[in-house]
Amino acid sequence: MKVHILIAFFLMPGLLAAQDFFQDADAFFAKYVKEGDVEYSLIKSNPNQLSQLVEQVETFSIGRQNQDYQMAFYCNAYNIMVIKGIVDAYPVKSPMDVQGFFDRKNITVAGEKMSLNDLENNKVRPMGDARIHFALVCAAKGCPKIQAEAIFPDRVQDQLQQRAETAMNDPYFIRYPTSNKKVEVSQIFDWYSADFGGGGKILEYVNGFRKNRIPDTTKVGYYNYDWTLNEKK
Repeated sequence: MKVHILIAFFLMPGLLAAQDFFQDADAFFAKYVKEGDVEYSLIKSNPNQLSQLVEQVETFSIGRQNQDYQMAFYCNAYNIMVIKGIVDAYPVKSPMDVQGFFDRKNITVAGEKMSLNDLENNKVRPMGDARIHFALVCAAKGCPKIQAEAIFPDRVQDQLQQRAETAMNDPYFIRYPTSNKKVEVSQIFDWYSADFGGGGKILEYVNGFRKNRIPDTTKVGYYNYDWTLNEKK
């Protein structure tokens, strides 16, 4: 019994720090995300909350946590570091206006130096869940809308499901006018086609989350991605 108490005592600081991160991230998103957009100017004028979160991301101890835990952490870390990149360069009209925004190895996540692309492609996507594409938000209007809450390890499956359903039923993200025999989907489905089962299975994937099914015979096309900053004015 005494051994178990001692182990719990030494583990407690790390466990509490991890819990603090998810709660702090949740409070941050709730404060600065409005209707799927981010209040970058407010964050720029009062950066302390973001700075503290970034420090937590940089020093976080991921250890040997299970996949749900890692998924929750890395998704939150990605969105936080994207916001940091925009705030550092603000004012900007698009993340694409910032040289090397996605591929420059200028961020630290859980003690590892990497780029945003590294974080997405080497940490999150290998977990094999395409729903992450509706949780990772790259600061552009063309992305699925960022949510005013953090992703939590014990709720990550439900939250990913909800975000996928929200995106698949968003008429801006999945453009299917009832008078047309063609559906236009985000270029995300083209860029990451393999994650969705290949180009021929995109409509099947989309329909898996829709309230109103799109007929299987509908032609699928891609509309141009909108890289305009997802800023709340």
